[in-house]
Amino acid sequence: MSAKTIVSALILALAPTLALAGGCGWEKKMNANQCAEGQTFDATNGTCVDQATS
Repeated sequence: MSAKTIVSALILALAPTLALAGGCGWEKKMNANQCAEGQTFDATNGTCVDQATS
């Protein structure tokens, strides 16, 4: 086998792994629709927080 063939095979074999290492977008992300009643979404922290009452 030539060196080009081996390198090409390695690149093709590792491509899916390298693509997933960057993040596939399947991770669970919190948004305002998932906050319970009486809570608001804090975009800075990415979590739901209790609403301040005054």
